[in-house]
Amino acid sequence: MAGPTTEFWQDRFQKKETGWDRGNASPQLLAWLDSGELTPCRIAVPGCGSGWEVVELVHRGFEVVAIDYTAAAIEKTQANLLSKGLKAEVIQADVLTYHPTKPFDAIYEQTCLCAIHPEHWLEYTQQLHHWLKPEGSLWVLYMQMIRPAASEEGVIHGPPYHCDINAMRALFSEKAWIWPSPPYIKVDHPNLSHELAVRLVRR
Repeated sequence: MAGPTTEFWQDRFQKKETGWDRGNASPQLLAWLDSGELTPCRIAVPGCGSGWEVVELVHRGFEVVAIDYTAAAIEKTQANLLSKGLKAEVIQADVLTYHPTKPFDAIYEQTCLCAIHPEHWLEYTQQLHHWLKPEGSLWVLYMQMIRPAASEEGVIHGPPYHCDINAMRALFSEKAWIWPSPPYIKVDHPNLSHELAVRLVRR
């Protein structure tokens, strides 16, 4: 399998080299929740990491299934839930092979896609489509990490991998997903670059 292994991510957690981790829930998730756009439902959080978004969603009344294939991430998510007296289904699994017991109403995708080597993006996108109910929503933050070697020489550089919005429009095609009209919300990240926030609806 091309790209980072579970051992790679385990090592990053153990060395506390987790620059993607804000230390709390994404401000964009909070904005979607506070606005009433995203309301309690059965939701998946792939690549849950330390589980900040999982905790927030459970606190707000969602039925959450958190997925990560790194033991350290699972442990951190469970610890963060326990510290708040909250419970969720936390699963150690590979998102490329995971199959839910029943479809989800929504998926919150923040740092999973950009952590997967682009060679596996199509497979992952198909998984997300399969996981959702028809007309279910994918609340996604596309990581923008523009690097000279990538844009000028075609080097595949990551993680995090740059999720070019034109590439995302092709990957999450209109045949399978309903896209809103741009411009999309720019979400600054304190340690990385920024993300583009989009809600897609499964056809």
